[in-house]
Amino acid sequence: MHGPGAAVIFGIGTDICDVRRIRASLARHGERFGKKILSEAEFATWQERSARSPERGVRYLATRFSAKEAFSKAIGLGMILPMQWRLCEVAKLGSGKPVIVLHGALKQWFDARQLSAHVSVTDETDYAASFCVVEQIKSPPGD
Repeated sequence: MHGPGAAVIFGIGTDICDVRRIRASLARHGERFGKKILSEAEFATWQERSARSPERGVRYLATRFSAKEAFSKAIGLGMILPMQWRLCEVAKLGSGKPVIVLHGALKQWFDARQLSAHVSVTDETDYAASFCVVEQIKSPPGD
């Protein structure tokens, strides 16, 4: 019998980030901190949001930081290559649903393992939190 493979859980990751720590890192390191954490597209969005409201910019950075931490835990690498902050992007679908978009060596590593990621991000006054589930597509026997 041929058909799509079954998905199995490859890993789960969660993270909670203190928005006040992100604010302090920005005060110490300025734009360098954003450039270290964010992809080019995220960096542009962060700058736009920060220009409208510095607080919105801080929250955006905190949610991206948290989501990338959760993703790195779900794939079991932590911050070891090929996992790099800037190669992991948290984008949004038209509906607003967050999605993980990978680049470069991290994308190659992820795709070679037939992985798929699901991420959820939230923030409150002092905290940003994320949850990530990574699935692996298993081909049926005989394929």
